[in-house]
Amino acid sequence: MGKYRKLIWLSFVLLCQSCHTYYRPQQLAYTDYTISAAAPKDSDLHRLLQPYADTVNSRMNAIVGYCRDNLEKARPNFSLGNFMADAMLVMGTQHFATQIDAAFVNYGGVRLEQLPVGPVTRSKIFELMPFDNILVIQQLKGAVLMKLLDYIAGQNGWPLAGITMKIRDHKAFDILIGGKPLNPDATYVIANSDFVVNGGEIGNMLKGIPVANNGYLVRDALFDYIGWLQQQGRDITITEKRIHYAE
Repeated sequence: MGKYRKLIWLSFVLLCQSCHTYYRPQQLAYTDYTISAAAPKDSDLHRLLQPYADTVNSRMNAIVGYCRDNLEKARPNFSLGNFMADAMLVMGTQHFATQIDAAFVNYGGVRLEQLPVGPVTRSKIFELMPFDNILVIQQLKGAVLMKLLDYIAGQNGWPLAGITMKIRDHKAFDILIGGKPLNPDATYVIANSDFVVNGGEIGNMLKGIPVANNGYLVRDALFDYIGWLQQQGRDITITEKRIHYAE
């Protein structure tokens, strides 16, 4: 155990030395590594970590809600992604104390292909949204929102809430926001992730537009939304179709 005590002490010293140094990440990169189950176990290290593993596993396996339908990741209507967009719209409105007109989830932000019928564990929500993306809001002119919807139409749809629209020739039309036609001169409050507004998947389209950000994670909005549904005696379920291809 001596070598582990030294390792823990060294980690503590390095942590203390760095407590007054602040860094701003410039780029994030993710790499998947395979860990062989055949690797020999270190019994001392295993005993040291086991209490923490038990606590984490117990928390992550806790049931947070129930799914009444199979939610899928499929274009143009993402029942799984629309659930996420609903969470951002409802919980964003509550968290920012501001009425949000619409919410979006980028296609790559939906990290599961399906959320099946049955109990939903905490770990499943982490699988669905493993990134610490932050829910942010912006005020967009209708003309700018139109450009975003045209981009989404060109991608054959994104998950969204508060909006219905049709797609023809990779363009959006017949757009309704809160049941009313999109007005290019109006201003709309939009919920998105910081990843998207900072250029993820859409480039500079939304950059330079003021952003309200209070550090509220998209993942936390999912948990809060599930709890909000439960308070009303409701389960996670499929919502109405919001995007249609023109006939």
